[in-house]
Amino acid sequence: MTADSPSPDWSQVDLHVVTGKGGTGKSTVAAALALALASAGRHVLLCEVEGRQGIARMFDVDPLPYAETRVARGLADERGRAGSVSALHIDPESALMEYLAMYYKLGRAGRALDRFGVIEFATTIAPGVRDVLLTGKVYEAVQRNSRSKGAVTYDAVVLDAPPTGRITQFLNVNGELAGLAKVGPIKSQADTVMTLFRSPRTAVHLVTLLEEMPVQETADGIADLQAADLPVGGIVVNLVRSRDLDGEALDAASRGTLDTEQIRADLAEVDLDDQPGLLDELLVEAREHAERRALEESQREIVDALGRPTYRLPLLAGGVDLGGLYELAESLKEQGLAR
Repeated sequence: MTADSPSPDWSQVDLHVVTGKGGTGKSTVAAALALALASAGRHVLLCEVEGRQGIARMFDVDPLPYAETRVARGLADERGRAGSVSALHIDPESALMEYLAMYYKLGRAGRALDRFGVIEFATTIAPGVRDVLLTGKVYEAVQRNSRSKGAVTYDAVVLDAPPTGRITQFLNVNGELAGLAKVGPIKSQADTVMTLFRSPRTAVHLVTLLEEMPVQETADGIADLQAADLPVGGIVVNLVRSRDLDGEALDAASRGTLDTEQIRADLAEVDLDDQPGLLDELLVEAREHAERRALEESQREIVDALGRPTYRLPLLAGGVDLGGLYELAESLKEQGLAR
């Protein structure tokens, strides 16, 4: 399924998990998706679990505490209605403290454990437990309803998740706990979380670039997710370059047969014909651009063959600031990923 095909209806998805190989811009895509979803008065929670405070930097706000914090206004729809984006930085230590207080009523005792380093020890020596705590907080935000006393409810949750190479392990929490806990509240929580993660209410979207390694990791990630019975969503192809040359010009550039006289005449029209070496530099850039486009086209064919709905985000010349995030959000909404 290509970007030109009709997009699936994602309106029944409550949890959008965004993953991708490091360097593909998955955090940027997660933030843009949250902005796109927060239209028509909808409220969206954007969560991060990797401890990098990337959300705070993208939205130019103070480092996020372990508390839901409003960071942006969402896209406005055709009637001018816009929702909001709140963000949550989930760290395993705070999640464990909350877990102990909720299930074992350990208030001051839990804080004492933290002072003795027991919290850090528990979340380091048993990474499966760490992931249960992180995903458990996400699950709580998705399942929360208006009867939850004093709690804000959300129409959708977007999770900026670990990279593709670890995403199946991260989401398949009950499998990771198999050798650690056979029974008990941790095991019960893992089983409960998996009912959400394996349901149509969840979609795992993969971010890639049109480069060999990210595309291969995307293909491997899809296979791993499917083997674990986790719902694969769409593929977001990020940093797509504009098509500055048509097919004929690309072929000529790659062969070194561009019309140099015409290029000289074009440079003369803008008073650049007296710049030494400029023509040669332009010919080199054109050849490199043609080679890059050929590589991208070969990878695009591989992505399209994966059979998942594909969405493309442009390479922004000025980089991604808050304005750029809104531009990307608008693109995702127009393509149908955010409904």
